[in-house]
Amino acid sequence: MLEQVPGIELFDVHTHLGQNDPDGMRQTPEELIAGLEAVNAHGAFVFPMHEPDGYPRANDAVLAAAREAGGRLVPFCRVNPHDDPVTEAERCLDAGARGIKLHPRAEQFTLDHPGVRALIALANERTLPVLIHAGRGIPALGLHAVDLAGEFPNARLILAHAAICDLSWIWRVAPDHPNLLFDTAWWMPADMLSLFSLIPPGQILFASDAPYGSTALSPSFQIRSALQAGLSGDQIRSVTGGQALRIAAGEPLQPAGPAVGERERAGHVLLDRVSEFLLLTAIASMRGGDPAEMLALARLSCDVPEDVDDAPVFAAIRQLLDDFEAYADEHPNDRRRLTFLILAATVARTPDVPVPGAERRAAGATASFDSAARSAAAPSA
Repeated sequence: MLEQVPGIELFDVHTHLGQNDPDGMRQTPEELIAGLEAVNAHGAFVFPMHEPDGYPRANDAVLAAAREAGGRLVPFCRVNPHDDPVTEAERCLDAGARGIKLHPRAEQFTLDHPGVRALIALANERTLPVLIHAGRGIPALGLHAVDLAGEFPNARLILAHAAICDLSWIWRVAPDHPNLLFDTAWWMPADMLSLFSLIPPGQILFASDAPYGSTALSPSFQIRSALQAGLSGDQIRSVTGGQALRIAAGEPLQPAGPAVGERERAGHVLLDRVSEFLLLTAIASMRGGDPAEMLALARLSCDVPEDVDDAPVFAAIRQLLDDFEAYADEHPNDRRRLTFLILAATVARTPDVPVPGAERRAAGATASFDSAARSAAAPSA
């Protein structure tokens, strides 16, 4: 994908550090930096993972990691709106933090909380980004986000995880609020294609959600979706790093054109079958179930005549399934094996984007993935 769009300068706007998250995920500064270096990423916004005992010490640890990273990590402070948030935010900002992270699910609040408004007002005064969890596990928050973006135009509000809780409608008003931004830390192909089709590209920011995702692996399926949606090279370069670097520097946002909109496309009903079986396989795997039956159906749905137009796409998907099984056999508890399924499902939904040669050998592909995965490894992954 990096070869498809020359000149990309990756900057990851959604990464975490921490050792105490109740979900069991962990990431050290060394692991995060290794993941950035694996694809020569310019840098990342970074903030604490969930800390049940509060955030001051975790914020200090992120600030220290950023100081030691030579500019590659741009620190955000994470605050709880229920717990004197402005005092903690000002303390961290004065110590070098350059943004704020809010997590409505972990801290159990909505965006009409008075503490949130005070934080957005602070970000407005200092022209700062505020990244807000807007994925699964929460009620819709888009109406309040739109109101805050309108009231505080100098704050850069970043709705994480493609704003999937509100994406069905918020695309219509997004162009009226250029400071309302959307990160790509998500994986379902339909959501990614909707995001890249319906949101102005200058308002979309590349993100991995590391360690839940990886800067070294997420571009493989996210850039595919952007190309399938019809974004130009310049627009993709804005998404993957250009706009984020301006935000990190406190510079004005730069538009990258209107949303490309939905395009007329030929039907790919056989590939749609593959994608749906693969999504069911991935979800079963994520939930700790046995994905064998859905995986077998995904394989069978790739058995198409060799002369169909999309034959190379089906071949690439079969190769990824071979790679998935080979990697899973060797690393049965490594959650990064799911990347093969996510990429395969994305390939099925992005047939207009070139795929690597079908003659690629599974062993070589698995070795290449293994090298990248080790570089981006999390200890509990």
